Amino acid sequence: MRDMPTNQLNPRIKKVWRINDSIWIIICFLACFVPFALVAAIEPAEAGWAGAVALIVAVVFAALFVLLVVVLPPIRYARWRYELTDDYLDIARGIFWRKRFIIPFIRVQNTDTRQGPILRAFGLSSVTVATAAGEHEIPGLDNNEADVLRDRAAELARLAREDV
Repeated sequence: MRDMPTNQLNPRIKKVWRINDSIWIIICFLACFVPFALVAAIEPAEAGWAGAVALIVAVVFAALFVLLVVVLPPIRYARWRYELTDDYLDIARGIFWRKRFIIPFIRVQNTDTRQGPILRAFGLSSVTVATAAGEHEIPGLDNNEADVLRDRAAELARLAREDV
């Protein structure tokens, strides 16, 4: 069995994950909570069940919020690793379902960097390596580090195709 890749993501990615997860949890909470809260507010005598459902949704929201925003980001960060060698890109990630990707550069079709508004606010980018089998993303790299990794992966892919 190979050793785990050595490079970690930028620690600021934990804040990005927390913000992204908070936004999605709040949107889902509002979509589930508001209809039942409205029914309970409009017809309080006839719809006691709606208030109970709204309370259950609020409790589940609080538990998920703590789990996804407080507990999981440090664990997720600790499990995310990558390494770029002359022959392949090695990516290891996952908390419960651990995944390991070894991507030989002969299979790489293109590389690019991506940056959404939250990543941009933290000075981070994601590097994406595309193969015929799909895309593999390394999120949360410093902008300069992401550019260097993208360019190095593209150069190694070009050299691997020339060697064939």
